[in-house]
Amino acid sequence: MIFRTIFCFTLLLYGHATFAQSEMIVLGTDQDGGYPQMGCSRACCTLAHDHDSLKQYVVSLALVDPQQKKWWLFEATPDMKQQLQLFAGHTNNQYNFLPEGIFITHAHMGHYAGLLQLGREVMNSDRVPVYALPRLKKYLESNGPWSQLVKLQNILLIETNENRLIALSGNISLQPIQVPHRDEFSETAGFKITTPTKRYLFIPYIDKWSKWNKSIVEEVKSVDIAFLDATFFSADELPNRNMSEVPHPLVMETITLFQSENEETKHKINFIHYNHTNPLLYDTLKQWDLEKRGFSIAKQVRN
Repeated sequence: MIFRTIFCFTLLLYGHATFAQSEMIVLGTDQDGGYPQMGCSRACCTLAHDHDSLKQYVVSLALVDPQQKKWWLFEATPDMKQQLQLFAGHTNNQYNFLPEGIFITHAHMGHYAGLLQLGREVMNSDRVPVYALPRLKKYLESNGPWSQLVKLQNILLIETNENRLIALSGNISLQPIQVPHRDEFSETAGFKITTPTKRYLFIPYIDKWSKWNKSIVEEVKSVDIAFLDATFFSADELPNRNMSEVPHPLVMETITLFQSENEETKHKINFIHYNHTNPLLYDTLKQWDLEKRGFSIAKQVRN
């Protein structure tokens, strides 16, 4: 079992998508609590608690423009400190330490808590652009400690709107899309990113695909690479919790939706945002089966 688990992580952690003119780098793959999750003593976390090489950061992507020497961060996670160091090391310190901008999907802890690292207690940064849909922008402006970041101009909030194109650099652009989720403090965004060579879809967090007013199959067909919510593999991962309270699309549900599509379409899907209970983190056979079906698994880079 130990050999099987370690081999599985070797497959997961050493990869990223590299392209001639732009690059999407995976800085984290896991749900808000990371892997292993605090307080978890189940078999899914035990080995990772004892081996740093098996640990996974919270889901985050870096979009790089090598020609302009610019980069952008997706999600400001609780692991942001380590992820910025990971990015710097992975790119041989060729870019500014802080990104040109940060895109936040929504106000759940794994996706915006890292903004605090930009405050005067740590980086004391100067007007780092943070892009947010209207309700999220208002929430950050109106609630501490986030409002202090705005007041002290550590961050510069930039309101985005669904489907409004944002030009980033040269031929790189981004389009926010709103997706259904339990939106206690803010709405929830996904992103379509267009570079000179690839089109990406990033939806790490969503309720069931059937609740969305768009077809996820058609959305995946319209891009080259899709990073999709894979929080839970199956419905039996949280036996002591009502799964209707966390209605993410199960990996097996997504697979079923795409089972009749061609191999090219299936291969576009990179599953991401795993809960610590998801066997895709530690079960090699589950990985092999998923890849045999034609799907892919997002892989966090390692220096």
